[in-house]
Amino acid sequence: MATLEAIDGGNWEEFLRAPVAVLMLGKSDCPACAAWTDELTLFLATDSEWSNVRFGKMLLDKGGLVAFKRAHPWIAELDVLPFNQIFHSGERGKSFAGGGVERLVNRLRQVRPS
Repeated sequence: MATLEAIDGGNWEEFLRAPVAVLMLGKSDCPACAAWTDELTLFLATDSEWSNVRFGKMLLDKGGLVAFKRAHPWIAELDVLPFNQIFHSGERGKSFAGGGVERLVNRLRQVRPS
């Protein structure tokens, strides 16, 4: 069973090096981000299909993210939160804005590791 990890300036590089990682980007004062966090946490608590995928949440309004933001300048272009980015061994793959387990699972199925 996967869990939703807290990702910050100290662990983002290791997290993104996973074979498949889903990074949810949000802010601490974002109601939609909080709702998606609750939905995703509930899903992960009962899911067994995606145990080989790492799931993480990064709050963009927290300090210590300068290196992450420099390494990923596309972050500055985000206009909708939450934003979900799937990484494959550090490389960006599928992404989507907003929440929804069905939307997430559809994208994960398109990139299922062999």
